[in-house]
Amino acid sequence: MKRSALSRPGVAVVASALALALATGCSDSGSDSGSGSGSGSGDKATGGKGAAATVKALSDAELKKLIVGKGDLGGYRFAAADQSERFASSKEEITVVDEKCAPLAYVLTGFAPGDSTAYVNTMATPVEAKPSASSTKSMEDMTEKELDEALNSITDTLGGTVTIVSLSSYEGDGAQKAMSSVSDAVKGCAGGFKATSKGSKDDPQKFTKVEAEKASGSGDESVAFAVTGDADGDKIVVHAEAVRHGSTVATYYSLNLAVFLADGKPKEYGIPADLIKAQAAKLA
Repeated sequence: MKRSALSRPGVAVVASALALALATGCSDSGSDSGSGSGSGSGDKATGGKGAAATVKALSDAELKKLIVGKGDLGGYRFAAADQSERFASSKEEITVVDEKCAPLAYVLTGFAPGDSTAYVNTMATPVEAKPSASSTKSMEDMTEKELDEALNSITDTLGGTVTIVSLSSYEGDGAQKAMSSVSDAVKGCAGGFKATSKGSKDDPQKFTKVEAEKASGSGDESVAFAVTGDADGDKIVVHAEAVRHGSTVATYYSLNLAVFLADGKPKEYGIPADLIKAQAAKLA
C-alpha cells in the first residue's frame, strides 16, 4: 500500500484520531457516560415523543444484554479498547471552547450527549483488520523512521472501518433532549470546534468542519454528521450517527485512517449499515 507523506503535525492528527477511536471499551459503563451523535436528517424525527417520556430508563445490566456483539453479527471483532488509550476517563474531563458543541465532542470521545442514567459500548473492527504492535515512545521522541513505522502500524491496525457502538438510556424525555442537543450542535458548530481533556499536555484537538449527513432512518429518530480534523493541511473525516429507540439512544462513530493514508486523499466510507441493522434488531 502506498503511504502518503504526512508531516509531523499530520501524524499528530492521525494519532489523536486513533486515540479518539479507542476512547471507550465494550464493558465499562457509568451513569454519566454515553455516546453521542450529530444532526443531519431525522427521518423519523417526530416518532413517539409522548410515549418515550413515560418509559423507564434501562439499567447498565440491561443495556449490556442489548449491545450488539459477536453472536449477533459475523465479520467483526468486538472488543474493549485499552484504558491507556482513552482521550478522557469521563465527560467532566472534557473541555470544549464553545459549550454548544460539547455533544459533538462527547460522541467523538465515546460519551453520552445527554444526561444518561446508564451506558455501555463496544468497538467493532472488521476481522480483516489485524492489529499490530505499536511503539511505546511518544511522537516527540521518535525518529523519522520510527514515525513512519508507527504510522504504518496504525494504517495496518485500521485497515478497515473501526466503529464504536454505544447504548445510553434516559429517564423521561431525556433521550429526545439528547438527540436535540446533537442536532443543534451540528447546525451551530458547522465551522468546527476545539476539545481538550483535563491534565493533557497536548494542544486542543481541532476540528475544522461539521457537516450534516443523511441518517439511516432507523428507530424512532435518527441523525447523522461528519467531522473533519485538520492539521498542517492533512485532513481526517469521521462519521457518526445517533438513533433513538424509545428511551435508549444507540450511537455509532466510525473512523477509517487507512483510506486516508493510502494516497493522501480522503476516500468515501461511512458507518457500516449492517452494524446499525443488527443493533436495531436487538432494540426492536
